[in-house]
Amino acid sequence: MKLKCCIIDDEPLAIELLTSYVEKTSYLVLDSTYTTALQAVERVMQGDIDLVLCDIQMPNLNGLDFSRLVANKTHIIFTTAYEHYAVDSYSVNAVDYLLKPISYAQFLRATQKVVELVVLKQSSPTTENDDFIYVKSEYKLRQIHFNKILYIEGLKDYVKIYVEDEQHPILSLLSLKSLEDMLPADRFLRVHRSFIVHACKMSIIERNRIVFGSQYIPIGDTYKAVVNDFIEKHSPK
Repeated sequence: MKLKCCIIDDEPLAIELLTSYVEKTSYLVLDSTYTTALQAVERVMQGDIDLVLCDIQMPNLNGLDFSRLVANKTHIIFTTAYEHYAVDSYSVNAVDYLLKPISYAQFLRATQKVVELVVLKQSSPTTENDDFIYVKSEYKLRQIHFNKILYIEGLKDYVKIYVEDEQHPILSLLSLKSLEDMLPADRFLRVHRSFIVHACKMSIIERNRIVFGSQYIPIGDTYKAVVNDFIEKHSPK
């Protein structure tokens, strides 16, 4: 397996170091490097980049905002000199967060996580004609049909999957990003850094919130355009 990756950093020495790490890692192949996130958006949005190694503090478009733009397209590993960004990196479901100076051992551990996510997706017992996924929950594999899912909440290390006709959510040790990659993009919308909803289940929307019974799901500023586009496509002209 070869994972295609790109590097984004406004420091040439950082690009040089990460390039050397990629070149000596058998399962990685370097596609491109960029000194600003803006330069990388068009390439990454094409959807065939498996991994982006991305600095956070950059001019014009920082790494966190970049990751929100390409959330459905690739896996992100942040590389930064600033420790206080760690919490923010988890909020956008980055695979990992590496603090500079980065050792090769740290680099390998982080990129191996991406390999595991890609293998999980490829080996998942679903096909294009299947209408369900399996997730591990309470030491069991649970089959969950897409049409039963209302919404999914992502926490730091696990997700809560809210399903019709079940009193309690299904808990699974997954990241929201890895689960999002397994869901059909035409049926599920990321509406907040912590929430994915079944688009056809959005029966009531008020004050930038999606209503599911007594629960209110916020629509994040970054995702308003996606939600508005979906609503417009399903509204009378």
